[in-house]
Amino acid sequence: MSDDLIGADGRKLTFDANQIRDLLPHRWPMLFVDRAYDVIPGKSGYGIKNVTVSEPYFAGHYPDQSIMPGVLIVEAMAQLTAVVYASAWKEEVADSDEVDTAGRVGYLGAIRQMKFNRLVVPGDQLILKAELGKAFGTLTPVTVQASVGNELVAKGSLTVTERGSGGGNGLQ
Repeated sequence: MSDDLIGADGRKLTFDANQIRDLLPHRWPMLFVDRAYDVIPGKSGYGIKNVTVSEPYFAGHYPDQSIMPGVLIVEAMAQLTAVVYASAWKEEVADSDEVDTAGRVGYLGAIRQMKFNRLVVPGDQLILKAELGKAFGTLTPVTVQASVGNELVAKGSLTVTERGSGGGNGLQ
């Protein structure tokens, strides 16, 4: 991570695709955040998912009308959430590049009150937003939303946990 990304002084951080791969365990074709920006480590951030016709899921969803599956929109918002909290772990050990953030990124524990308002199709650019709430034990509630331009695509809340915190499945 370059020096201009360190936000301990209150600056908002930006992460490109290569830096996101350093933070998360996800890889193509399951990596759904192309860029993260205005990230306040451990608190909030925005992300971009460029939706292209070459995405592998479009071959079957649906062959006659390409639509990004809603569960993958939720996954993109969950991955942005992971960038927000992984950036805080990275900041905690700013003097060392040896922190294994990808190994700590946990699991999606719950999806609540998720509403979908618009289809997402090739050529769209999803703008993602995540705001972390106050942790309750090992669980953290997150308010998320996705939009295309000024149109709201999805909005709801997620509960996430850190891998390895609390035992085998991470959801204790």
